[in-house]
Amino acid sequence: MKNFLATVCTSNWNEEQDAGRSLHDGTELLVKQFPEHEANIRAFYSRWDEMLGEPFWDTVELFKELKESRKYKIYALTNWSAETFPVALARYDFLNWFDGIVVSGAEKMRKPTPEFYQILLDRHQVRPEEALFIDDNYRNIVAAEKLGIKSIHFTSAKKLREELKKLEII
Repeated sequence: MKNFLATVCTSNWNEEQDAGRSLHDGTELLVKQFPEHEANIRAFYSRWDEMLGEPFWDTVELFKELKESRKYKIYALTNWSAETFPVALARYDFLNWFDGIVVSGAEKMRKPTPEFYQILLDRHQVRPEEALFIDDNYRNIVAAEKLGIKSIHFTSAKKLREELKKLEII
C-alpha cells in the first residue's frame, strides 16, 4: 500500500483533484499510465469514504469551544475535491460549524496559491491583519504569512491550545 501511494496514487496526483480536476479524469489518467494497477486506482475514489476515518476529537473539542465562545468568525480554507467534500460534510457534522467554507476543488485552485487565500478574504470581508490562519501543512503557513496573515502551524490540539492561550483567544 505504501509503495502504491508513493508511486501511483501520489499526493501530487490527489492535489490535482483538490485543485479542480474531476475524479473521473484523474482516475483515467492514472489507469492509462499504470494499467496493471487499474483495480486499485479505481478503488481509490470509489472507496474514498472508507479512508476518512475518525475525527481528531481533541481538535473538534477545541473548535467547539472557539465556536461556542461566539467571539470570532471561523472560516475554512480547504484543499479538497469538490466531489468528495460533500461526503465529508455529511459525515462530520462539525464541518457545518464554520461561518464560511472555501473549497479548492470548487474554486479550481488550492493552497498555497495566494489567489486562493484572497478568495476567502474577499468573500467574507476578512482583513489579513485581523485574521489568524491555522494549518497542518507548513507550506500553507508560509503562503498565508506572505499575505500578512498571522499563522499557527498545527501539530496537535494540545499545542494549538497553548498557542491560542498565548494569544489570549481562549
